[in-house]
Amino acid sequence: MIYLDNAATTKTAPEVVEAMLPYFSEHYGNPSSIYSIAGESKDAVTKARETIAEILNAKTEEIYFTAGGTEADNWALKAAFEAYKAKGNHIITTKIEHHAVLHTCQYLEKERGAKVTYLDVDENGIVKLEDLEKAITPETILISVMFANNEIGTIQPIREIGMIAREHGILFHTDAVQAFGQLPIDVDSCNIDMLSSSAHKINGPKGIGFLYIRKGVKIRSFIHGGAQERKRRAGTENVPGIVGYGAAARLAADTMEERTAKERELRDYMIGRIRSEVECCRLNGDPEKRLPNNVNFSFEFVEGESLLIMLDMEGICASSGSACTSGSLDPSHVLLAIGLPHELAHGSLRLTLSAETTKEEIDFTVDKIKEIVTKLRNMSPLYEDYAAGKTKSMING
Repeated sequence: MIYLDNAATTKTAPEVVEAMLPYFSEHYGNPSSIYSIAGESKDAVTKARETIAEILNAKTEEIYFTAGGTEADNWALKAAFEAYKAKGNHIITTKIEHHAVLHTCQYLEKERGAKVTYLDVDENGIVKLEDLEKAITPETILISVMFANNEIGTIQPIREIGMIAREHGILFHTDAVQAFGQLPIDVDSCNIDMLSSSAHKINGPKGIGFLYIRKGVKIRSFIHGGAQERKRRAGTENVPGIVGYGAAARLAADTMEERTAKERELRDYMIGRIRSEVECCRLNGDPEKRLPNNVNFSFEFVEGESLLIMLDMEGICASSGSACTSGSLDPSHVLLAIGLPHELAHGSLRLTLSAETTKEEIDFTVDKIKEIVTKLRNMSPLYEDYAAGKTKSMING
């Protein structure tokens, strides 16, 4: 098997599993209890919190553990809106956010009276700072822009966005689920007030994430009950998960420079081969300002779902920007937002690498993409017309 869907989830690293195991059946005490076995669990949670805070240049007490990135996004947006709605009801986000942000914003609009501006992005998926400035009103209380996009890998000008938010006295939240562990992040220098992350994107376990909340940000609890997480997030702590997240974060930070350099080299090699060897294809996302491990192409005259199925038959795991879930044939909202017509958005393929990906795997995958794209196009009447010179390509003209 060749696994090239690391933006969806990653393999839990052996070091992470090893760190977690004792907290299932040996150090299994509840961190909120007072006896010594509970103290061991509490110390482990504190250590993980300290590790993550150090990596972000945050304070330890600013890290709050959650059940994942989706909960962290929901908490940031809903609780910030409730806490600051006396000041205003306007939120600014973008059209390419993860659904954890978009659907939460839609809920706040429909049920809580929020007004939300969804910013356009350019053809590479980057927010225009002048558009952000223009969207700000006296009622604006929150800006939420993802650090890097999960589909096309585009990295946003986070530092500049944070500066604009700070100048206007507006809270700034960023969904960093794809960026944490892949890119250096300093919450202070970027003026980030809240940041969401998830362990399973960086070789950690599923079901654990965190929300960074800058000290002084007055957001309330999202989950009510006990006094865990300094009375801000109720529920017995997922100690093995938290320990695993701490270990995964440490591993990601320590290997980041060497690992991402290798990923970039393979990413660019793959992009170069596909561009030069497959006609009528388009690289989606910024060629330079993109995640080290992200490759996303649209292939004209090809249906993304068919491409995925045939790749799977060859033992290659990838994903498509085409959201062909049951009952829905709508293409990716991200690809539509960067200006792709429906036909190209449906023919997209996302390949996301890991530290374990090899050049041999890349070569095998590109060779199979070429074969499959040719096979699918030979079954397409649209491609037949293009090959006969009756129609033009949307990509090549």
